[in-house]
Amino acid sequence: MSQIRVRVVGAGFSGAVAARLLAERGAWVELWDKRAHIGGNAFDTQDDHGVWMHPYGPHIFHTQSQKVFDWLSRFTEWRPYEHRVKASVDGKLVPMPINRTTINQLYNLDLDEAGVEAFFASVRQPYHPPANSEQAVWSCVGQDLCDKLYRGYTRKQWGRDLSELSASVVTRIPVRTNDDDRYFSDAYQYMPKDGYTAMFERILDHSHITLRLNHPFDPTDAAHKAGCDALVYSGPVDAYFQYTYGALPYRSLRFEHTHHTNTDPYQPTAVVNFPNEQAYTRVTEWKHMTGQVCSGTTLTYEYPTDVGEPFYPVPSDASQQQFDRYKVLCEAQENVVFIGRLAEYRYYNMDQAVASALAKSSALASRLGLMAEGV
Repeated sequence: MSQIRVRVVGAGFSGAVAARLLAERGAWVELWDKRAHIGGNAFDTQDDHGVWMHPYGPHIFHTQSQKVFDWLSRFTEWRPYEHRVKASVDGKLVPMPINRTTINQLYNLDLDEAGVEAFFASVRQPYHPPANSEQAVWSCVGQDLCDKLYRGYTRKQWGRDLSELSASVVTRIPVRTNDDDRYFSDAYQYMPKDGYTAMFERILDHSHITLRLNHPFDPTDAAHKAGCDALVYSGPVDAYFQYTYGALPYRSLRFEHTHHTNTDPYQPTAVVNFPNEQAYTRVTEWKHMTGQVCSGTTLTYEYPTDVGEPFYPVPSDASQQQFDRYKVLCEAQENVVFIGRLAEYRYYNMDQAVASALAKSSALASRLGLMAEGV
């Protein structure tokens, strides 16, 4: 039996997936998390009113990867869910991402698909390739739609103008000429039937995994790195290296949760974006998303901020150049693996975090001489 010991820092998607794979390959895994719960920001629970919700904002699972979907399906049944978002613009609630309905409602038109394509062609300002998010949006839908739907939201979300952010920020969002109002078009769009927390409990239910909650990792404490053959780290990469090249920019979120006893539903879709007129970026009504049937309804308002727990790496050329210096340090570490949004400084979706964790922890297992997958 293997005596290889691995310490995993962080019990969110990246850490939990890595812990399970390494345990199944024969390692003895200690999983540390500074919070009192598993699941990281995907943790879900009932609020004081019995409404099932995500305290850290909405997490919607979607992927094109059958491998990722099949791996997670070992630990959950699924409930089909196609996410839909409205945006509050000019006193109207219009579909976001932009589609034919959005254009017709905003401009009081009655265009068919060909008419919408002609409309886009008439307003586009092409940049090949776009140097930033502003140019990417102008190249796709022009300046007016950029200002109505993208600029204000981006300023609130990232604390920066579109022109200061990489083009990849907005190219994640599709633009359609038909009436498809789904936020995602991936082949697999589901929510865990029993919730994310239950799925994480099953992922971590292995005899080789020891879970230590309320157990923060201190990269300056040698004892926290001792007693193991390898370390898998999913925290902020700059903190691990004691801010050698300065603090990387991350964005955080502040949440306000409110409950309404007599209003159900409160809004027409699970999420309504507020790109312009409010301090918050979006409001989530949980019962649309979870499918729960109960009295009353709970809403969550999101306020982006630079203060607090890091949620998102800031996708700009300057931050990428700063991270590249940290990446050199990461690659020089022996038997330390950096995984996830904060450690890899990548704006991962959940499925991308799972795919990266599977690949990186499998490579680590091979380097440590653990049993082959499926043995």
